[in-house]
Amino acid sequence: MSFQHEGVGRRQFLHAGVVGGVAVAAGRVADGFGRDDGQAPRAAAVPAFELEEATIDDLQKKMESGQETARSLVEKYLKRVESLDKQGPALHHLIELNPDVPSIAATLDTERKAKGARGPLHGIPVLIKDNIGTADRMTTTAGSLALEGSIPAKDSCVARRLREAGAVILGKTNLSEWANFRSTHSSSGWSGRGGQGRNPYALDRNPSGSSSGTAGAIASSYAAVGIGSETDGSIVSPSNNCGLVGFKPTIGLVSRAGIVPIAHSQDTAGPMARTVTDAAILLGALIGVDPDDSSTKNAASKGQRDYTTCLDPHALKGARIGVPRKACFGMSVHADCLVEEAIIVLRKLGAIIIDPADLPSPAKVSDSELDVLLYEFKADLNAYLASLGPKAPARSLKDLIAFNDQHKDREMPYFGQEIFLRAEKLGPLTDPKYKTALANGHHWTRTLGIDAVMAQHRLDAFIAPTSGPASLTDLVNGDYGPNGCSTIPAVAGYPHVTVPAGFAFGLPVGLSFFGRAFSDGKLLGYAFAFEQATRHRRPPRFLPTAELP
Repeated sequence: MSFQHEGVGRRQFLHAGVVGGVAVAAGRVADGFGRDDGQAPRAAAVPAFELEEATIDDLQKKMESGQETARSLVEKYLKRVESLDKQGPALHHLIELNPDVPSIAATLDTERKAKGARGPLHGIPVLIKDNIGTADRMTTTAGSLALEGSIPAKDSCVARRLREAGAVILGKTNLSEWANFRSTHSSSGWSGRGGQGRNPYALDRNPSGSSSGTAGAIASSYAAVGIGSETDGSIVSPSNNCGLVGFKPTIGLVSRAGIVPIAHSQDTAGPMARTVTDAAILLGALIGVDPDDSSTKNAASKGQRDYTTCLDPHALKGARIGVPRKACFGMSVHADCLVEEAIIVLRKLGAIIIDPADLPSPAKVSDSELDVLLYEFKADLNAYLASLGPKAPARSLKDLIAFNDQHKDREMPYFGQEIFLRAEKLGPLTDPKYKTALANGHHWTRTLGIDAVMAQHRLDAFIAPTSGPASLTDLVNGDYGPNGCSTIPAVAGYPHVTVPAGFAFGLPVGLSFFGRAFSDGKLLGYAFAFEQATRHRRPPRFLPTAELP
């Protein structure tokens, strides 16, 4: 569903010996990205926006008072998108706008007058990633030209729950194409349909992937909140780079049905927002049992419909928080320094810091994770494509490989499809190699990992730097930069939240909380307490580059 190469992914694949041709176009750049004269992009004038940083509660109060309607909010956010996405700083975070939003918003306004609001998301503009299926006039393509025009027969469960909650799906966000699971040399935030997305804090920096468009769009106030997806790092890493709260739920709380997959053992959708409260509101709307996704069978008993009840500014008092030094620190001096400052804050808030509380190295699970993802990707993607019906533009991974070869100039101008090629060679999920890899991953991340270390030290959660400050976008060589802390909770299928922890050279850095399965509410509470004590979030200024001395 989404895989973050800028962290462990690229190095894992290189270690595994993946090879393949990468077509590099010399002397030009992706659609809408930067300049081709070797100079930093010029900062564009950005008009003031009255809804900048507005929360869900802010917007509800405006609608309740009559100051705004859902229709007027939609119109204002659409103007914001117009001023930032293809002109001005040209962020390239939107692939497609929903042509029906004016009528949807008007209907919700009529309903509010007649019956009152359905709940906190009634009339709230939301953006979703372009791998989340919608049965409307928008397409679902995972950023690939191969699926242009593809419309599923029914909404994904995520889209359906948003509509049921009264949210207005404003459009589809750009992403790292195929959720960053096509090439070992990809540039996060690039897709054939959307071009290269920019980091709104420094336009020559990378927004990270694969939920890059949702991250950059919500950071830039294109909408109130957004939905990303993650397989390993692709909610939390873009949230880190774009100064957001990003939440990856426990696997099985949020249905994956109708979302373009990578791997069912790790995929999940989740909220991306500017505040913990907004992330909690959005998460509650997504939770629930879905007969089309068997992993959600315990969602009703293990999840909550209202996670805002977990948000206590005193939640960290007495909480035992572990610091996994060996596994998650030492990759960015700037991020490490900010987390050391965060530890001081956590102690002041009453947390008991267990330092160190070491986890197994992510290197112990790297080969197992790659094997699992490759096997599941082929099986899950083929099943998804087949579900689109006989008129689908592609019916299999093999079809996609052929399409990319036939359209190299548009689909592979900068990097190839080595991951696709490797996955296509694999057998079914009954292969012993797959079963062994899946068991090994869970052994190191659950049995000897999070579960064991939390029991040993009687921990309530771990903290770590989410990742380092954003690296420069490099279409020639692809992603580079510090690893993140996402792999262990991702492979375990356990919850993970990042919250802004400060800035380095004007670039955001996040603090991660992660822990046991179904400790989602507890982690949100800890993140909220830290957020309320520090208030590190600040909006982007669309600078041409980082604030270097």
